[in-house]
Amino acid sequence: MAVIKKVVDWIDVRIGIREVAEKELTEYILPRTINAWYSMGSVLLFAFVLQVVSGMLLLIYYVPDADKAFKSVTAIMNDVPYGWLIRMCHAVGSNMMVLALLLHMLSVLFMGSYKKPRELNWVTGFTLLALVQAISLTGYLLPWSQLSFWATTVATNSANAIPVVGPYLVEFLRGSKLVGPPTLGRFFALHVAFIPAVIGALIGAHLFFIKRTGISAPPFGQKDSSNHWQGDRYRHEEHPGGIPFFPNFVLDDLRSIAIYMACLMAVVFFDPYLFFPKDAFIPANPFVTPAHIKPEWYFLANYQTLKTFSNELIGLSLQGAAMTFLALLPFVDRGNERHPLKRPLFMVCSLGGLLLWIGFSIWGHLS
Repeated sequence: MAVIKKVVDWIDVRIGIREVAEKELTEYILPRTINAWYSMGSVLLFAFVLQVVSGMLLLIYYVPDADKAFKSVTAIMNDVPYGWLIRMCHAVGSNMMVLALLLHMLSVLFMGSYKKPRELNWVTGFTLLALVQAISLTGYLLPWSQLSFWATTVATNSANAIPVVGPYLVEFLRGSKLVGPPTLGRFFALHVAFIPAVIGALIGAHLFFIKRTGISAPPFGQKDSSNHWQGDRYRHEEHPGGIPFFPNFVLDDLRSIAIYMACLMAVVFFDPYLFFPKDAFIPANPFVTPAHIKPEWYFLANYQTLKTFSNELIGLSLQGAAMTFLALLPFVDRGNERHPLKRPLFMVCSLGGLLLWIGFSIWGHLS
């Protein structure tokens, strides 16, 4: 401890680290009514770091070559000490991260925390949701199994429905007319370099916006649950009589992260193949089309929407319209009321949309 104190003292003399820590931790005040849902952001940050670390460890043995990719993944699972654990944490963790992100977005939605002046918080968060789905899609191909090969074929082929540019877009995504080695190279570069860098930058921007605007108080248990931010001048939302971020809310964050890790480890150790259909353990064969290829659970609604309409362009247009509406929600819903039960139109639309998404996902799973 003495050595650590000397190191901290040395740094403090040069950059005033104790002052920074005090300002950003113990003097950073949060609303006293803050609830556990606010910890989802910290859980997501932890999940992303876990994905980056496990991904870097997998890169030591993974070979991004069409002839060697499946063998290298098999070697990681069977020959590398604890390789199976790292691979399972990465694969299961991607699904868990999407689930946590969806729950985080829903909590922000139902607590009205996207309203003015937090439009940029919502837009960056929604963009992060799209990028997390994109990085999951690109990583899906890397094991080069029957499942990943044909799921990528179906996913990229949907762009063919776009008029005029569709065929060119499909070829651009694949790097050739068909899914093959060039596709693997492109998806590998996107998965390990480009998309993680963009996600990291957006996380930084998202945290910056949250810090500058201040944490919004939950609308529950208040006589006046309307949005109190008025005017056209910047101001930071203060919470007199609130609780300090450290140590009070940090302990809540750690508890939520521990629950997340417990759920992740429960899947890894007790049902590790929950997200692995049998075609995930067969090498990719371009000449044998599996009978039933379906995407991951978070793409099932999109998959079923395309199947429902005879014209794929209609399905893509509906999905694009829905995504655009959600991305621009803070600019559409400009009312001051934040409590969900006091917004009947919002409740009908949001619950209807959520049930529709769940219904199409179940339909896609069973079809």
